[in-house]
Amino acid sequence: MSAVSTPPVTPTPARRDAESTRTAILKAARYLLARHAHGDITLKAVADRAGVSPPLILKYFGNKDTLFARVMSFESDAEALLAAPLDGLGPHMVRHVLVSQSEQGADPLLRIVFAPLHGEQGDTLRANFRTQVTDRLTARLAGPDAGLRAELAVATLLGLGVMYGIARGSELRASTVDTLVDRYAPTVQAYLTP
Repeated sequence: MSAVSTPPVTPTPARRDAESTRTAILKAARYLLARHAHGDITLKAVADRAGVSPPLILKYFGNKDTLFARVMSFESDAEALLAAPLDGLGPHMVRHVLVSQSEQGADPLLRIVFAPLHGEQGDTLRANFRTQVTDRLTARLAGPDAGLRAELAVATLLGLGVMYGIARGSELRASTVDTLVDRYAPTVQAYLTP
């Protein structure tokens, strides 16, 4: 299989601060990881997508393994995904997934769908997802079968993310975020409520 190549999303700005450069690099690496096997992704592909030079990636992250260790973490994504009181968490989670994809071009969970493509790194991705997303949600739930309900809620969100972002369902994408939240969130919330 050949290495991944991808055009940059936006033209490279004349000057960019260090934090926005790191963010652009991480966003590019996340995008590629959610669509290609880890072994096929080159630093050049990440750099092209981020609108930076490969040496700049090395400056900020040291090497590909360090960069992808950051990308394979769901810690900050889980924090944002779960940042709502339990009685309104379902709508918050659905909105977060949709807004992340439609406005920010990144899904907070979708990388896990491609774990089988990543060999040993897929195991890291699965372990991180379990501890940082599913187990963290489980700890917030009261009542019986909390672990099962957490996994079902996350599975429901993943289905929405796949249909919206990968299958690009035309009816979903033609609907407003509010409409989708109104229709989809009750299903997610039902799993969160004992």
